[in-house]
Amino acid sequence: MTDKELYDSLTYEKKNAYTEMTDAERAEMTELCDQYRGFLDRCKTERECVKEAIKMAEAAGFKKLTELDVLKPGDKVYKINRNKNIFLAVIGTEDIHKGINIAGAHIDSPRLDLKQNPLYEKNDMALLKTHYYGGIKKYQWPTIPLAIHGVIFNDKGEKKDIVIGERDDDPVFVITDLLPHLAKDQMAKKMTEGIEAENMNLLIGGIPIEAEDVKEKVKFAILKLLNARYGITERSFQSAEFEIVPAHKARNVGLDESFIGAYGHDDRVCAYTTLRGILSETAPKRTAAAILVDKEEIGSMGNTGARSAFMTMTFAEITEKLTGRCSITDLNRVIENSACMSSDVSAAVDPNYSEVSEARNASFAGKGVSIEKYTGARGKYDSSDASAEYVYEIGRLMDDDGVIWQTGELGKVDQGGGGTIAQYVANLNMDVIDCGVPVLSMHAPFEVVAKTDVYMAYRAYKAFYKR
Repeated sequence: MTDKELYDSLTYEKKNAYTEMTDAERAEMTELCDQYRGFLDRCKTERECVKEAIKMAEAAGFKKLTELDVLKPGDKVYKINRNKNIFLAVIGTEDIHKGINIAGAHIDSPRLDLKQNPLYEKNDMALLKTHYYGGIKKYQWPTIPLAIHGVIFNDKGEKKDIVIGERDDDPVFVITDLLPHLAKDQMAKKMTEGIEAENMNLLIGGIPIEAEDVKEKVKFAILKLLNARYGITERSFQSAEFEIVPAHKARNVGLDESFIGAYGHDDRVCAYTTLRGILSETAPKRTAAAILVDKEEIGSMGNTGARSAFMTMTFAEITEKLTGRCSITDLNRVIENSACMSSDVSAAVDPNYSEVSEARNASFAGKGVSIEKYTGARGKYDSSDASAEYVYEIGRLMDDDGVIWQTGELGKVDQGGGGTIAQYVANLNMDVIDCGVPVLSMHAPFEVVAKTDVYMAYRAYKAFYKR
């Protein structure tokens, strides 16, 4: 063996995934990414993601878990939690007490929500008050076309699904900003203070109604429109859930169309590939499962977040329907023998801001799915740190299946950081590791991912289910 051959065998270097792929893999990648763009356009809220997941699952032969009294190997089931959370499973041939292979992604993304009493009039314009959700850069949201998605109840108690701003002939909405000529004071502020949260108000109308005895003529005109179209009143907003999201479509990026730009890659890119992975399962040895959760962007709290008991309750229900019983000891055995992939995105090194990353231990767009032993901030705070045994096992699974993967961490040690649902799964006494797609411009209204990494994430989750 020459020194060069020995050097190559002893050292490690990340490679561009395109150079490692066959023509057949590239064709499969292109088809997957085209379908993923359609998913993004249809699924801009967690409710819409669950609806689409149900549609895809039923087309693949999945049935509602609640409608089955007994389970057997090969059964495909799903369970919904409050329309914002879904669990899917394919029952394996192995004893359930030996554990479940589960991949978990979140389907909420940073956005703006409407307040409970949002509608007001000022300067002959009707506006809606908002409250931002998750970690956003507030200055990125004014002056871009925005759409309204959500649910509201009319006076008859009927739930109305409302989407305005997505069709080509729909109006869109906008948060206005100061012109540069008058922004001297604003431009002198820190970036975190340049746009104040209470000024992020959505412009929705400006034509006054012809009624002399009405004080707020524009607001009244908007209320009349809403009542005529949806049967709602101003008070209906108090129980409504409205999310304000970018109105643009997912697009190919680059002359070679090597990237996808869209709102909501974090974390719908992992949710979609996880979903496609579980839907492709037919007869696994170990029971395979996927869970899509809500509330990750605000700490995973709540009955539809990763900290809720929904996952363990569903584990118990599956165990009971398979074996005829599920004591607390049975459930504990299932959980401790299970393994999880926390399917969440990572930060890709940005060539314009490479100083915030440590290149040897960072994820790069186009170099495969990223596996992260730990996340957290600074001293690994709020992190799950996977064991050497589990990291090795996952890496071996990826290699054996031809998955192109890399390792990474979220920025330099003292630069910042972030967390995923991994820590909450680990607290149940389950092996877990983060595995997902590196993202450029994360949490922006238009995020960017490499198509190769989307494809390798899908391949990674499929390989994991063979564990």
